[in-house]
Amino acid sequence: MKKVLKNVSFIFLLLKMCFIFGQESATQKIIIIDVGHGGKDSGAIGINGIKEKDVVLNMAMEILRLNNHLEHPLEIYLTRSSDTLISLSDRTKLANSLKADLFVSLHCNHANNSEARGIEVYVPKETSQYARDAIWLAFEWQATFKEKLGFESRGVKFADFQVLRETNGQRPVVLLELGFLSNLDEHAYLSNNRSSIAIAQVILMTIMKY
Repeated sequence: MKKVLKNVSFIFLLLKMCFIFGQESATQKIIIIDVGHGGKDSGAIGINGIKEKDVVLNMAMEILRLNNHLEHPLEIYLTRSSDTLISLSDRTKLANSLKADLFVSLHCNHANNSEARGIEVYVPKETSQYARDAIWLAFEWQATFKEKLGFESRGVKFADFQVLRETNGQRPVVLLELGFLSNLDEHAYLSNNRSSIAIAQVILMTIMKY
């Protein structure tokens, strides 16, 4: 049965939230958005040749665009802003050199089973003083993606991915797998520019709650 994902617009709520949370502190947290893959590393290749590296870059650029229109923009840095291959170690070095307060890595999923669908959120396997914050953010994203956009939740999971491992212990670290490019419905959704905006809004809203 085909499931319809939603392209809702809640930019006014986003603006209101930024006004409220922006008054709490004059010092903005430093946020790293890690844009997965790039260059010769296409990441997952889905239906009709859609590439993970392109999908997540579109999302990241929408996050920046939305953030720049807020009354109190967050201090956000991307690990890449074009189709460039950046090593995993350089991504984590950027977060460490900037003394980032939060590291969020964007990815899309793929499976041999074309029926596989939904959002997966990963946090570091190794515990740290920031584990509670990372897990809170992970569950918050799971719930918001389901409530606002209709994505199924595949759970919060623990992993030892390099970007999680090398940035853990200094800040909360979360890796988002934003739907399956191998699923017909989610492939169509993730290929849509309006969907990139909706997903960017969910990501940004949750960051602002942290």
